[in-house]
Amino acid sequence: MTSLIDYFTSKSPRSMDFKDILYDKKDYVARITINRPEAYNAYTTDTLRELIRAFDDASQDDQVGVIVYTGAGEKAFCTGGDVKEYASVYTKRPHEYFKYMGLFSRYIESIFRSGKVTIARINGMAVGGGNESQLACDLAVMADDCYLGQVGSSVGSVAAGGATQWLSIHVGDRRAREMLFLNPRIPAAQALEWGLVNRVVPRAQLDDTVNELAQKLLNTFPECTRYTKQQVNYWKESAWFATIGHARDWLSTHFTTLEPYEGMQAFVEKRKIDYRGIRGRATDGGSSEFLWGPYEHTCPHCGAKGIPSAFAYCGQCGAKLNGASGA
Repeated sequence: MTSLIDYFTSKSPRSMDFKDILYDKKDYVARITINRPEAYNAYTTDTLRELIRAFDDASQDDQVGVIVYTGAGEKAFCTGGDVKEYASVYTKRPHEYFKYMGLFSRYIESIFRSGKVTIARINGMAVGGGNESQLACDLAVMADDCYLGQVGSSVGSVAAGGATQWLSIHVGDRRAREMLFLNPRIPAAQALEWGLVNRVVPRAQLDDTVNELAQKLLNTFPECTRYTKQQVNYWKESAWFATIGHARDWLSTHFTTLEPYEGMQAFVEKRKIDYRGIRGRATDGGSSEFLWGPYEHTCPHCGAKGIPSAFAYCGQCGAKLNGASGA
C-alpha cells in the first residue's frame, strides 16, 4: 500500500518559539493566549504575526477541533493595538500603517475563516481591537465583572477592523451606532442582553463553562461543523471583504493627520484629549487636519518650501518668514 505524504502533520507548540503568546494543544482543544498582561494584552506588530501563525496552525491540525482564545491575567482579554507602538512608529511613518492593517486583516481572517469553532474566553476588558477580536470568534463566554467597548472615535481612529462591519449584525443598527459613536463601556450583563456574548458567568466558573462548550462541540461531525461555520459566515464575510480594503487605505492616510497624533500622544502623555480644540480650529477658519497648519510658506532666505503656516521662522535656517502669523 502506498503511503501518503502528510503535508499537515501536527506540530508541537513548543517548536514555534512564541514570545508574545502562549499556545497549547491537548485533547482536540487548542488554546491561544495573548501573554502581554503588563500592556493589558494589547497586541504589537510582532504579536499579530505570532497570532496568525497559531491560528493557522490550529486550523490545519486534525488534532484540533476547537480553538479557545483568551488573554493572560485577569484584567484584560485584549485592548487592541498597542497605542505606544502606534505613537512611536505609525504616526511617524503612516505609509507603514497600510502594511500593519494588512497584517491585522490576516489576523482577524485567521480567526473567522479558521474552519474550527473558536470560543472567546473573555477574562477581562475587551475594548477596541479586543472587542473586534472576540466578535471574530464564533462563541463567547464572559466573566461577569468584565466589559466590552469600542474606542476608535475617542482616540483618533475608526473601528473598521470588525466593529463597523459586524456590530449591527450582533446588536442591531441603533445599538451599534451607540457603541461606535459614544464609546460606552458595555458591562457583562448588558453584553449578554444585547447578544454580544453567549454566556456570562462568575469568574470562578469561566473555565468550566468554556470547557463544557468545547466538549459539546467536539461531539459533532467536524466537516459538517466546518461547513456550517462557512455558511453562517456569509454576512460577516460580505461586510468584511466589501469594506476592509477601503478601511486599510483610509486609515493609513488618516494617520498623517492631527486626530490620531493628538489621540495617541494624549494616551502616552496620560492627559485629556483636546477634542474641542480640534473642532475649534475648523470653526475659527484654521486647519483641523495639520498639527501646525498647512504647508504653505517658502523661506525667503534659504528657499525651503512646505513650511507650516503657523511657523514664524524657518525650521531649516532660522530666518523670519514673511507674512507668518505664528510664533
